Amino acid sequence: MKILNSEQIRDIDAYTIKNEPISSADLMERAARKCYEWIIRRMPKKRTVSVFCGMGNNGGDGLVIARLLAARSYPVKIYKILHSDKASEDFVLNERRLDDAKGVEIYEVSSEGDLPELNGNDLVVDAIIGSGLKRPLEGLLARVVHYINSSGAIVVSVDIPSGLFCDDNRDNDRRNIIRADYTLSFQFPRLAFMLATNDEFVGRWYIIDIGLHPEAIRQTETVYNYLQASDIRALYRKRRKFSHKGHYGHAFLLAGSYGKAGAAVLASRAAVRTGAGLLTVQIPASAHDVLQTAVPEAMCRPDGNARIISELENIEGFNAIGIGPGMGKDEQTARVLKMLIQNATVPMVIDADALNILADNLTWCGFLPKGSVFTPHPGEFDRLSGKTSDDHDRLGKAIEFARRFQVYVVLKGAHTAIISPEGKCFFNSTGNPGMATGGSGDVLTGMILGFMAQNYSSLHSCLMAVYLHGRSGDLAAGRKGYEGLIAGDIADNIPTAIKTTVA
Repeated sequence: MKILNSEQIRDIDAYTIKNEPISSADLMERAARKCYEWIIRRMPKKRTVSVFCGMGNNGGDGLVIARLLAARSYPVKIYKILHSDKASEDFVLNERRLDDAKGVEIYEVSSEGDLPELNGNDLVVDAIIGSGLKRPLEGLLARVVHYINSSGAIVVSVDIPSGLFCDDNRDNDRRNIIRADYTLSFQFPRLAFMLATNDEFVGRWYIIDIGLHPEAIRQTETVYNYLQASDIRALYRKRRKFSHKGHYGHAFLLAGSYGKAGAAVLASRAAVRTGAGLLTVQIPASAHDVLQTAVPEAMCRPDGNARIISELENIEGFNAIGIGPGMGKDEQTARVLKMLIQNATVPMVIDADALNILADNLTWCGFLPKGSVFTPHPGEFDRLSGKTSDDHDRLGKAIEFARRFQVYVVLKGAHTAIISPEGKCFFNSTGNPGMATGGSGDVLTGMILGFMAQNYSSLHSCLMAVYLHGRSGDLAAGRKGYEGLIAGDIADNIPTAIKTTVA
């Protein structure tokens, strides 16, 4: 699914109006009806509904929602905010349609004194300002936002929380943005929804399909995309009847240090559960028995050092290489990473302490094999790229980093971003807060490595692994809850995640 900016969405609206064809008022009716249907499925009639409407088309959406809710016998009050001398044509049209509506009370708001009493039992529909906003709210609109945010009422924002910009909010006034419990976004998610710094405003968000013209959507180019199950099904390759383990690649993993053998175990389990035909793991000698017992499917290459990875032997014959989980930053280990970069001819997956070593030796990144993948969490990425001011700044630096070093960056988070060397960005739609637990990233590294060993491209390996990692976590959370979920549960659910996604 594409993630588009406000100008692109406006162009698609216009194309739909011209080519469906449909009037702008009827398109508004269709969009608002979808929001109304969402509300009646989830909100009981006993709640008083206060619809706050600006004077533009977002306010027009609110007027339609109010009319439809009133016809359904919801107690509805409309608060028309007089922030402009002129209303949009579709707002005026839908305001006239309210003349015949029963059970709708309309109040004009020109000052704070005109605002109603709200409490935690009320439902507020935020239809004040839509996704075309370019400057921070101020004056009356800002005061209304403050009032709603302090009311304790449940807030449903139409299209986007009022005051939030679609994309970059670094220059916004964060005090003057609606804090929605739910956001009903028309047709597409917004880039702002993908970033942790905006979570307090967006709440839980839903895509409302309003039937915009598919040809206009197809023709609109964007570097931002939202990853869904259909994307994974399109990439998945079914196994042939007469295939054998040699067809599914040989992965090589360097992981672990004294006291951190678990990271190597988790990454190894994930690699074989993802389908790698063969897996060889280099691990400190003291962890040999641990790995052989926990993952008997893996072949073990004990390091000459009992506590760390200190040497690099022959690396020929492998289809993909992973390095970093639980590895530590010992000087000998750093030399192994340098030698690996110099000698590897297949793509590498670089995680955890391998990333931290590279942060101190950034020039090594210029010699990485083509198609290599970095899998940093935000702190690791900031060590690589320099301190960032917020999530939007970090995303921009990640795109720049991927282009500079011609690598794939998997920037982990609630909506993990997969960034290609060309600057394309795919945000994940699966996963949950229970996955914020030690070892979760090790599982992801093993999954990417497992797909790369099977000769999936680096991009496709990242897309499949990230989506299915989140899907595995969702399956685990359904059984264990968030607090009880551990990384091993994610690895255990990989086969079910694959089966239920590609079926």
